[in-house]
Amino acid sequence: MQPYWEQVTDPDNPVATALNGLPKYVVSTTLTDPTWNNSTVVATDILESVAQLKARPGRELQVHGSCLLARSLHDAGLVDEYRLIYFPVVVGQGKRLFDSGSVPSTFTLEQCVTTNAGAVGLTFRPTTFVTADLEMPEGGAEAVREQH
Repeated sequence: MQPYWEQVTDPDNPVATALNGLPKYVVSTTLTDPTWNNSTVVATDILESVAQLKARPGRELQVHGSCLLARSLHDAGLVDEYRLIYFPVVVGQGKRLFDSGSVPSTFTLEQCVTTNAGAVGLTFRPTTFVTADLEMPEGGAEAVREQH
Protein backbone atom coordinates (compact mmCIF):
# COMPACT_ATOMS: atom_id res chain seq x y z
CA MET A 1 0.00 0.00 0.00
CA GLN A 2 2.70 2.45 0.97
CA PRO A 3 4.54 2.64 -2.38
CA TYR A 4 1.34 3.60 -4.16
CA TRP A 5 -0.48 5.81 -1.65
CA GLU A 6 2.44 7.89 -0.44
CA GLN A 7 2.88 9.09 -4.05
CA VAL A 8 -0.73 10.34 -4.24
CA THR A 9 -0.46 13.89 -2.92
CA ASP A 10 -3.66 15.39 -4.31
CA PRO A 11 -5.35 17.05 -1.28
CA ASP A 12 -8.74 16.40 -2.92
CA ASN A 13 -8.19 12.63 -2.78
CA PRO A 14 -9.80 11.66 0.55
CA VAL A 15 -8.32 8.15 0.60
CA ALA A 16 -4.75 9.35 0.04
CA THR A 17 -5.19 12.21 2.50
CA ALA A 18 -6.39 9.80 5.19
CA LEU A 19 -3.83 7.08 4.54
CA ASN A 20 -0.92 9.50 4.37
CA GLY A 21 -1.96 11.73 7.26
CA LEU A 22 -3.53 9.50 9.88
CA PRO A 23 -1.57 7.30 12.31
CA LYS A 24 -0.83 3.79 11.05
CA TYR A 25 -0.01 0.78 13.21
CA VAL A 26 1.83 -1.92 11.32
CA VAL A 27 1.79 -5.38 12.91
CA SER A 28 5.08 -6.99 11.97
CA THR A 29 7.84 -9.06 13.50
CA THR A 30 10.31 -8.14 10.75
CA LEU A 31 9.79 -4.42 10.08
CA THR A 32 11.70 -2.27 12.56
CA ASP A 33 11.97 1.16 10.97
CA PRO A 34 8.82 2.13 9.05
CA THR A 35 9.28 4.91 6.50
CA TRP A 36 5.63 5.78 5.83
CA ASN A 37 4.54 8.99 7.56
CA ASN A 38 2.93 8.48 11.01
CA SER A 39 3.65 4.73 11.12
CA THR A 40 4.33 2.75 14.29
CA VAL A 41 5.35 -0.91 14.36
CA VAL A 42 3.53 -3.25 16.74
CA ALA A 43 5.79 -6.29 17.09
CA THR A 44 4.90 -7.82 20.47
CA ASP A 45 1.81 -8.22 22.64
CA ILE A 46 -0.32 -7.56 19.56
CA LEU A 47 -3.71 -8.30 21.10
CA GLU A 48 -2.97 -6.22 24.20
CA SER A 49 -1.63 -3.38 22.01
CA VAL A 50 -4.78 -3.39 19.89
CA ALA A 51 -6.98 -3.46 22.99
CA GLN A 52 -5.12 -0.40 24.31
CA LEU A 53 -5.44 1.41 20.96
CA LYS A 54 -9.18 0.65 20.92
CA ALA A 55 -9.55 2.12 24.40
CA ARG A 56 -8.17 5.47 23.25
CA PRO A 57 -10.55 8.15 22.04
CA GLY A 58 -10.38 8.92 18.36
CA ARG A 59 -10.91 7.28 15.05
CA GLU A 60 -11.47 3.66 14.11
CA LEU A 61 -8.78 1.05 13.63
CA GLN A 62 -8.80 -0.87 10.36
CA VAL A 63 -7.15 -4.06 9.14
CA HIS A 64 -6.12 -4.12 5.50
CA GLY A 65 -5.06 -7.33 3.82
CA SER A 66 -4.08 -9.58 6.72
CA CYS A 67 -6.25 -12.63 7.23
CA LEU A 68 -4.03 -13.87 10.05
CA LEU A 69 -4.32 -10.60 11.98
CA ALA A 70 -8.07 -10.39 11.32
CA ARG A 71 -8.53 -13.96 12.60
CA SER A 72 -6.50 -13.25 15.74
CA LEU A 73 -8.48 -10.09 16.48
CA HIS A 74 -11.75 -11.94 15.81
CA ASP A 75 -10.87 -14.79 18.16
CA ALA A 76 -9.90 -12.27 20.87
CA GLY A 77 -13.23 -10.45 20.51
CA LEU A 78 -11.54 -7.23 19.38
CA VAL A 79 -13.52 -6.67 16.16
CA ASP A 80 -16.49 -4.30 16.39
CA GLU A 81 -17.42 -4.29 12.71
CA TYR A 82 -16.58 -6.19 9.54
CA ARG A 83 -16.60 -4.35 6.20
CA LEU A 84 -16.20 -6.88 3.45
CA ILE A 85 -16.19 -6.39 -0.30
CA TYR A 86 -17.35 -9.42 -2.24
CA PHE A 87 -16.27 -9.61 -5.87
CA PRO A 88 -18.34 -12.08 -7.92
CA VAL A 89 -15.37 -14.06 -9.20
CA VAL A 90 -14.40 -17.70 -8.75
CA VAL A 91 -10.67 -18.27 -8.62
CA GLY A 92 -10.73 -21.81 -7.26
CA GLN A 93 -8.36 -21.10 -4.40
CA GLY A 94 -7.45 -18.47 -1.86
CA LYS A 95 -7.38 -17.66 1.80
CA ARG A 96 -10.44 -17.97 4.01
CA LEU A 97 -11.26 -15.16 6.39
CA PHE A 98 -12.44 -17.64 9.02
CA ASP A 99 -10.50 -20.88 9.16
CA SER A 100 -11.26 -24.09 11.03
CA GLY A 101 -10.82 -23.48 14.73
CA SER A 102 -12.14 -19.90 14.64
CA VAL A 103 -14.26 -18.80 17.57
CA PRO A 104 -17.93 -19.47 16.64
CA SER A 105 -19.72 -16.22 15.88
CA THR A 106 -22.90 -14.74 14.55
CA PHE A 107 -23.31 -11.41 12.81
CA THR A 108 -25.99 -8.84 12.08
CA LEU A 109 -26.00 -7.35 8.61
CA GLU A 110 -25.87 -3.56 9.02
CA GLN A 111 -25.49 -2.49 5.38
CA CYS A 112 -25.35 -3.95 1.90
CA VAL A 113 -24.47 -1.95 -1.22
CA THR A 114 -23.76 -3.09 -4.76
CA THR A 115 -21.46 -1.27 -7.14
CA ASN A 116 -22.16 -0.79 -10.84
CA ALA A 117 -19.47 -3.40 -11.52
CA GLY A 118 -21.30 -5.97 -9.36
CA ALA A 119 -19.10 -5.95 -6.26
CA VAL A 120 -21.07 -6.16 -3.03
CA GLY A 121 -20.06 -4.18 0.04
CA LEU A 122 -21.24 -5.77 3.28
CA THR A 123 -21.06 -4.36 6.79
CA PHE A 124 -21.57 -6.80 9.67
CA ARG A 125 -21.50 -6.40 13.45
CA PRO A 126 -20.67 -9.38 15.65
CA THR A 127 -23.50 -10.48 17.92
CA THR A 128 -23.74 -12.90 20.82
CA PHE A 129 -23.33 -16.45 19.58
CA VAL A 130 -26.50 -18.40 20.26
CA THR A 131 -27.43 -21.96 19.40
CA ALA A 132 -30.92 -23.38 19.51
CA ASP A 133 -32.61 -26.73 19.99
CA LEU A 134 -35.80 -27.55 18.16
CA GLU A 135 -38.24 -29.28 20.46
CA MET A 136 -41.30 -31.11 19.20
CA PRO A 137 -43.77 -31.34 22.08
CA GLU A 138 -46.92 -33.45 21.91
CA GLY A 139 -49.49 -31.99 19.60
CA GLY A 140 -46.96 -31.12 16.93
CA ALA A 141 -46.32 -27.44 17.76
CA GLU A 142 -42.62 -26.87 17.55
CA ALA A 143 -40.73 -24.65 19.94
CA VAL A 144 -37.23 -23.22 19.75
CA ARG A 145 -35.19 -23.03 22.92
CA GLU A 146 -32.15 -20.76 22.81
CA GLN A 147 -28.90 -21.81 24.42
CA HIS A 148 -26.00 -19.47 25.18
